[in-house]
This record gives sequence, C-alpha cells and structure tokens, in this order.
Amino acid sequence: MKSLMENIVSALLKFALGMDWISEKFGVLASWTVLFAALISAGNAFIRYGLDWSSNSMIEIQWYLFAYMVMVGAPHVLKLNEHVRVDLFYGKLKGNGPVYIDLFGLIVFLLPVIALLMYLSWGYFANTYTSGEMSQNAGGLIRWPVVLSMPLGFGMVLLQGLAEIIKRIAYLQGKFQMDTHYEKPLQ
Repeated sequence: MKSLMENIVSALLKFALGMDWISEKFGVLASWTVLFAALISAGNAFIRYGLDWSSNSMIEIQWYLFAYMVMVGAPHVLKLNEHVRVDLFYGKLKGNGPVYIDLFGLIVFLLPVIALLMYLSWGYFANTYTSGEMSQNAGGLIRWPVVLSMPLGFGMVLLQGLAEIIKRIAYLQGKFQMDTHYEKPLQ
C-alpha cells in the first residue's frame, strides 16, 4: 500500500513539474508578445504620423498580443509565486503558515473561480469561432484568435493551480523542496 501511495505522489509531482515546464515556455512566449506589441505600436505610430496612414488591424493586433501576454503569462506568474495577494497576514506568518494560506487560497478561491471562467469563456470562444465574428472596425481582424486566449489562459492557470497544490502538499509531507520565502512588496 505504501508503494502505491509513493507511486501516486511521484506521478502527481511529475505532473506538477511538467506543468511548471509548460508554464515557463508559455512565459517566454508571453515575454515575446511584449516585444512584438511594442514594435508594432512603434511602427504603427511611425506610419500614422510619418506617412499619414493608419490601419485598424495594426491597432487591434496590439491588444490581441496584450491579451496573450496576460493570459498565457499568468500561469508562469503563479508558478513563480509572484501573483497579487492581500498581505494582511501572509507576510507575518512563519514556518508552514504561508503554505497553508496558499493551499486555502488555491483550493477555495483560485480553482473554483478559474474553472467557472474557463467554462464561461469556452462557450464564448465556441460561439465566436463558429460564427466567424469579425471586428466592427474597417479593416479589423477576425475575433476568435483573441477570444481563444481566455479559455486557453484560464485552463493553463487551472492546471498550474493544481500543480501548486500538489507541490505544497508534497512540501508539507517532506517530499518536495520549495522556496517558501515571500518577499513583501515595497510600500
């Protein structure tokens, strides 16, 4: 029986570490969207003011990139434990206290809310995709690629949240090492 439990814990930790790897790769993708959005923004400004020409699609692609920056970068932020939190008690806790607070927040708040958002955004994406919805602006872009960022991002945050729960439980059992240091934000 103990061997079975060890195999389960090992498999769950492999999932968690695999999700960490995926989140890191998508974090790199999110960082590239920052560069592309900045270059497109600068190019668009040059074309608009230098050549007196503008394109709605160039403006829209910037917010498409911003959507992907936020949505596919969020799981990496969660993995790094750099997400926004209300620091009333967390920074004052010692020992395993922060880990228990994290588990409570992940299980009670993050997973249910993200699961609901993923469910709701999937329906919106499916409708946008099947209808072929286009931007109302002249020369605007098709909408489904940007709408896809929502269920994709929420799904990845959900999986990363599960990975964080697994890692924290394994940490409490002494089967996983993690940095529980929390650096309080500058005031």
